[in-house]
Amino acid sequence: MIEITRPLRVSRRFILGGLVAGMVAGLAVPTQARAQDDKGDAPAKAESIEITARPIAHFERGRPDVKRFGELEFRGGLVLTSPSSHFGGWSDLIMEADGNSLFAISDVGGWFSADIKYEGTRPVRLANARLGPILAVTGRPLADKREQDAESLTLVEGNLTRGSVLIGFERLHRIGRFEIRDRELQVPSGYMKMPADARRMSANQGLEGLAVLRAGPLKGSVVGFAERLTRGSGYHTGWIWTNGEPKSFQLRDIEGFDLTGAAALQDGGLLVLERRFRWMEGVKMRIRHLAVGEIKPGARLEGRTLIQADSSFEIDNMEGIAVHRSASGETIITLVSDDNFNSLLQRNLLLQFTLHDNKAGSASRP
Repeated sequence: MIEITRPLRVSRRFILGGLVAGMVAGLAVPTQARAQDDKGDAPAKAESIEITARPIAHFERGRPDVKRFGELEFRGGLVLTSPSSHFGGWSDLIMEADGNSLFAISDVGGWFSADIKYEGTRPVRLANARLGPILAVTGRPLADKREQDAESLTLVEGNLTRGSVLIGFERLHRIGRFEIRDRELQVPSGYMKMPADARRMSANQGLEGLAVLRAGPLKGSVVGFAERLTRGSGYHTGWIWTNGEPKSFQLRDIEGFDLTGAAALQDGGLLVLERRFRWMEGVKMRIRHLAVGEIKPGARLEGRTLIQADSSFEIDNMEGIAVHRSASGETIITLVSDDNFNSLLQRNLLLQFTLHDNKAGSASRP
């Protein structure tokens, strides 16, 4: 289902900019409120790093005894910091099938891998952490922000020891296929055909969600979402690649949330992560479920909200979402946030939830 063309050589251009930051309800400014560039960068080569993980015991600050939020149950979370100046800006992640390791990408052209250690079902720390650069076809690290801005990630085949992933980039909009060997990213092996209307995506609101459908009539097809491409229609734009060709479908734009991530469910459905920021209300997060029977070219979807949280919860600039199954068969959702390399006002969060019910949501709209 996935058609890859020959590797693409991208130009070197540097975009100047600054970081706009502010404090709102104890949280800081997500991606859409900042200027063109981040403060961080990726390392020149792969290296081991130290990670400090501070536990998050309660998801809702004002109700520490509550664990269940709609159909999601909070398992635990971590605030991640590192002495490495390259650590941060995490835009999306993959979880290994057993949930014991992760692989993430950053919007400054970096990747990060680590083992997750648990006490019961709670994540408590990360171990064996490594960080490295996303490479161009020449083997060099990506040169500047226009090339580096990786925002979406999905596993195509295999695992984090030996497998293949797709990475979606914005600014220079593209989807590249990369091999993973021993949890380290290799040079790109090719690029997917982009939809014609992807040219209408703004530089900083490109491909924020990627997933590969796991079941159903379109099993194996790649699904991608733009962060915000509505053109006044009231619907976000997504694409499904069938036989190598991208075909559009739509997801209703509810309350001005942007789409920031996507993850595939075992039954062929999808989870879509959304984020909204307003100066007067702070940051919000939402997860919607799209049922397998709804996802098809030309569809107009509503989906079903599983959870919505605001600044009274332990959230930040939530950008990445991944799914794995526990040993007992539970569906586990992992979220990661992008701190924009702004440690004064933002945090790198890792949050985990159990999904207790992923039944079909609203039917497709005509």
